[in-house]
Amino acid sequence: MHVSLFDFELPPERIALRPASPRDAARLLVVRPGAPFDDRVVRDLPDLLNPGDALVFNDTRVIPAQLEGVRLREGAEPARFSATLHMRVGADRWKAFVKGARKLKAGDRVRFEGEGPGTSVCLLGALEATVSEKGEDGEAEFAFDLAGPALDEALAAVGHIPLPPYIAARRPEDARDRADYQTVYAREDGAVAAPTAGLHFTPELLERIDGRGLERHFVTLHVGAGTFLPMKADDTRDHKMHAEVGHVSAETATALNAVRARGGRIVSVGTTSLRLLESAVDETGAIRPFEGPTDIFITPGHRFRAVDALMTNFHLPKSTLFMLVSAFSGLDVMKAAYAHAIAEGYRFYSYGDSSLLFPGP
Repeated sequence: MHVSLFDFELPPERIALRPASPRDAARLLVVRPGAPFDDRVVRDLPDLLNPGDALVFNDTRVIPAQLEGVRLREGAEPARFSATLHMRVGADRWKAFVKGARKLKAGDRVRFEGEGPGTSVCLLGALEATVSEKGEDGEAEFAFDLAGPALDEALAAVGHIPLPPYIAARRPEDARDRADYQTVYAREDGAVAAPTAGLHFTPELLERIDGRGLERHFVTLHVGAGTFLPMKADDTRDHKMHAEVGHVSAETATALNAVRARGGRIVSVGTTSLRLLESAVDETGAIRPFEGPTDIFITPGHRFRAVDALMTNFHLPKSTLFMLVSAFSGLDVMKAAYAHAIAEGYRFYSYGDSSLLFPGP
């Protein structure tokens, strides 16, 4: 399909720079193909679902993966660059997208430097590494001098929360983002970007979900920086997704299959949970335990087997995520839904409002 089919006009003022407060006060557009759009708020979610349905959350935790570095090549002037970690490939190694990658080559020594309080925990505010590999399109692999928990602590000290480009271009990251850009149930370190549908949940909303008789289950997909990259291809067949590492436990798979068996629905909180579940499901519709990378690319024509409803924020024009929601509810339906959202003043993207989507025919 041509990527231009997924384009739409979005006024810049519709891009949210801060989240709603409280989180569950964000608006929620309910989209049921064949029915009028329903304007609600996120705290209405329990009443829009049936007892026995199951919500599936992504419990990944965003790490400070935006690093500012300097190349330390003997006989050459220091050269500065920026790196966004996107996939851990070893106890001491990360793949990263690098702005200024042409300044680096395999074997170079680099230093990542932090600023402000807390940086003294790591070599007086610096972390060193070797460029172990150069890839295509500005990608590089770094072998750090630290490994495991020590490396995690160092990254927390020198790194920054990698805000989406459409926010970072309009304001800098600040202390509020460390809390705002994290779900209240995050527990597995490794994401570069937040599973943003989950940002709307509060402890109080989770209690109401439990009280409604809805189940809550967790999977883990470490969202990578590839989620921020624009589509470069003109045709969806020519686009290659960056892989992200995920995990569905045997316990969660069994529980979700039991929900379906007794007539309940599986409601994915976010496209990340959906992509992972669709990677774990087999041809019969049974969800299997899953461990490893997935690069699933969902476009119209995909047959959904694992998910019956999707809660998700409003996505960028011509993005892989707008393609995914168009596959789920129908391209014409989603274009109409987004036009309604823009006209009604909904807030878009990571800190914006949300939607509850049901599948098209």
